[in-house]
Amino acid sequence: MQKFIPFEKLSKKKKKELNAKNRGSWYGINPVTRKPENSKAYNRKKAQKWSDDSTTVPFALLSTQRLTIRGH
Repeated sequence: MQKFIPFEKLSKKKKKELNAKNRGSWYGINPVTRKPENSKAYNRKKAQKWSDDSTTVPFALLSTQRLTIRGH
């Protein structure tokens, strides 16, 4: 028969073993709470993509504006 030792007086190793044994399974579900990104927050990656594409956008805008002006 094993001698009873209170949980508080167990070693870290024994506490870890007991906690792991008593802990339930999430069955493949990640318990981390998730929330959608804040759409109003500044996103550096999105800004970088926009600046990379910005070299082609003004030319396209200017060429369409000139066509509409000449068309009048």
